Amino acid sequence: MCLGIPARITGIADAAAMLADVDVHGVRRQVDVLCVAPPDAPLDELVGSWVLVHVGFAMSRISEPEARATLALLAEMGELQEELTAMQDSGTAGGPHAVQ
Repeated sequence: MCLGIPARITGIADAAAMLADVDVHGVRRQVDVLCVAPPDAPLDELVGSWVLVHVGFAMSRISEPEARATLALLAEMGELQEELTAMQDSGTAGGPHAVQ
């Protein structure tokens, strides 16, 4: 199953390419942030934000409490470790912009 996983943006990898570094329980990847980029503002404003990541794209911004609750629910369902393992094994966050 491919889920949207909450991740925290830790830095901007390539502003011109709209790529940010994210962290999900210690798994670090680059994701495309075009869908969540603030209009007419520097991407640095995203650092520290929580986003929902699906197939290598940050699809929406979410609050920290929502992110933590979702991660807890995924862990309870047994899905979180499966998704983290898949991310580590594939070298991607489900998409083409991975840090390897």
